[in-house]
Parts: sequence; C-alpha cells; structure tokens
Amino acid sequence: MADPKISAYYQTRMAHFGAVTNDWLAQAQSASAITTTTPPPSSPPPTAATLSDPTHQKPSFSVIDEFNRWRNQPDLAEAVAAIRALAAVIRSSMATTMMQLEIELKSASDSLKSWDTTSISLTAACDLFMRYVTRTAALEYEDFNSAKSRLIERADKFGEISYTARKVIAMLSQDFIFNGCTILVHGFSRVVLEVLKLAAQNKKLFRVLCTEGRPDRTGLRLSNELVKLDVPVKLVIDSAVAYTMDEVDMVFVGADGVVESGGIINMMGTYQIAMVAKSMSKPVYVAAESYKFARLYPLDQKDLAPALRPVDFGVPIPSKVEVECSARDYTPPQYLTLLFTDLGVLTPSVVSDELIQLYL
Repeated sequence: MADPKISAYYQTRMAHFGAVTNDWLAQAQSASAITTTTPPPSSPPPTAATLSDPTHQKPSFSVIDEFNRWRNQPDLAEAVAAIRALAAVIRSSMATTMMQLEIELKSASDSLKSWDTTSISLTAACDLFMRYVTRTAALEYEDFNSAKSRLIERADKFGEISYTARKVIAMLSQDFIFNGCTILVHGFSRVVLEVLKLAAQNKKLFRVLCTEGRPDRTGLRLSNELVKLDVPVKLVIDSAVAYTMDEVDMVFVGADGVVESGGIINMMGTYQIAMVAKSMSKPVYVAAESYKFARLYPLDQKDLAPALRPVDFGVPIPSKVEVECSARDYTPPQYLTLLFTDLGVLTPSVVSDELIQLYL
C-alpha cells in the first residue's frame, strides 16, 4: 500500500531502483534484453455478433490504468509511459469533432499530471505531447477522421522519438569519452547507463566512480550493471566526492528535469558534486531527454515542489530530531558544462531557446 507521506515520484523510483536484491537484479537483467516497447496486453476484438448486440457496451478506458500498464515496464521511462497512454486516448476516443477530442486529451493530460504533481518529467512530457500533437491549424480544414488519423500518426511519432532519445544521446556523447578517462556518476540514470554501455561496446577503456547514492543505494545498482559490461568500477561513499575528485576527468549525471535557466533538477547531491567539480575545473555533463525540458524557473532550492523519500539511518532517531527527506536538488547552470540531449549537444545558455521552440 502506498505511503501518503512519500511522493509518487519517489515511490516509483524506489520500486524500480530501490534495494538491490538477487531477484530484483535478475528481473532487471531480463528486462534489459527488451529492445522495443511491448504494448500492454489487450482484450481480443469483439465479434460482429457482439457488436450487433444492442446490450453491448464499449469497455471503459482509463488513461491512468493505461499509464500504469506501460509504467510497469522497468526499462520504460515514466514520461514515455505517459506519452504512450495519451496516444491510446486518441485511439480509443469516441469523440466526433476535433474540439471534443482536444478536450478529452486535455482532461487525460491533466489526470496524468495530477497523478504525481512532483514529477517534473511527467508534467513536461504531457505538455510537450499536447503541443506536438495538436499544434497546427491545418487540422481544422480536414474531415474529422483524417484529422484523427494524423493525430494518431503524430502521437506514435512523438512516442518513438521519446523512446529512442537515449540511443541518440548515447551516440552524441561518445566523442567526449576518451581512452583512459575516469568518469564520476551519481545515482542511477538509465540514459547515463546507455552512454556508458555504448562506450564499452565501442571498446573504449575507461573506469567509473559511482557514488553510493544513499539512502536508496542507486549507485550500488548502477555499479552492478557496469560490472556486467566489464567496466572497472569503484564505489564511493557520498561524502567522499571531494576526496576522490582528483582522480576524475569528467562528471556524468542524468536529470529529472531541465529548467528554463539551463539548470537541472536531479537526485539529491547533484548540486554539491557539481560545485566541487567546478571548483576543481572538472567538466560536468548532463544526459537528458528533451521530454524532460520543463517550463520552470527555480530561483533556489526551496522553489522546488517537495518530493519526499524515506531515510533510514540504521539507528533510532529521537522524535524531536527533524530529518531532511527531500529526494532532489536544483543545480544552477553555471556549474554545468554541456547537456547531451536528443536535440543535440547544448550549452546551458541555449536551453531557453530550445524550450521556446519546443513549446511554440
């Protein structure tokens, strides 16, 4: 049962990236063999006799149920699951006009965003889907069936673009990983793992320092994945980042969201790692899909909607002691070097221009 004190954002991360067990790793390994998104199982189509039955009713469609079916695939990002669910809304819609369909889509998008108001990528993906799929006046001049078909085509295209984003980012980043380099990573990012996996497949010789990623041990999971690729890995406790930065040639992190300033919102600890790297002249690279570009402009850490997580210190904590349970922090753009996205390799200062283009 879900804990109301823990955000849905973090419960999802905990379910997918939480405590590392042998059973969990076996499931993750089998999931990683999947190269394409497999649609969730659907019911067999009704027969002609069933359709002619006046008592027959079309099964009700729930965008949240569809979203959860896609979200249960461990290798599929939550935002991409939302995009797939919204595409299914168009297919299942009984609307007879474009206005009705757009209202239905807007309602479904709002439902997904309210499912977890702390998930930046989920909100951004829904907003971008609505802009990408419906932004053309040409649809007003077509018959409805043709317009709906075009919407479905665009929805599928947007879903495929979003799903393949990791591979595009991995290819763009390869020129920046050189033989003999040492890379520091923080937390578990599927797009960063894709970057490192491609580098290993390209026979590049490098080693990785993984922060432990307390309290959910995401760094431990990433180190397990890298060992399978025969990549030399060293696990570092979070408080030893400054101590080990001398060994590092570059820092690679993912992002939960890329904001208008060119900064990022990511797992707690990213900000301090970027500050240490900047002070020691080490480049900080961010790997993030374009569906994580959000129309947000945080001025400080307290501008973020709280995403709470459980924190277990292993010893009893007095009831009067307050525990910081935030799951993420904001890293300003001046501490970042480059962002690798499916839109290209960007400097933080270019992000605002790209956001304008995305949301036009």
